[in-house]
Amino acid sequence: MEKLDLNAYKNGDRKVITHEGVVAKITDKTVTVALTGSVHCEACNAKGACGVSEGNTKEIEVENNGTYQVSEPVNVVLKKELGLKAVFWAYFFPFILMISVLLITLNFMKEWMAGLLAFAILIPYYVMLYMLQDTFRKAFSVSIFKYS
Repeated sequence: MEKLDLNAYKNGDRKVITHEGVVAKITDKTVTVALTGSVHCEACNAKGACGVSEGNTKEIEVENNGTYQVSEPVNVVLKKELGLKAVFWAYFFPFILMISVLLITLNFMKEWMAGLLAFAILIPYYVMLYMLQDTFRKAFSVSIFKYS
């Protein structure tokens, strides 16, 4: 995974998603950033699927690649294409999986059994996501930058 170009971020590159946050916790390997509500959420095209704009404070773990201090304001930056991939794996694919299982099993089972199986198919899906969390963490690497 290639790192974000700091110059592209500073120049306002439209291919990145940025969000303001505050460093909440620091360990040797990770920095936990609490994402704060932002004015930018209202203008974002992905705000419906993002979940950050809901008002609750969200926390995200980022690889510790610098010197940060607790309560320090930072910008969290993610490539826009990775944001769309995250929405696909978190929302779109499970929906398609459930609908497919429902439509296929309706031909062989009663409605209530087909509906139950459609929901049950999400259990192995989320177990698979949990087992592959390190792979997803590497694929969806997020960068943080201090305010300049």
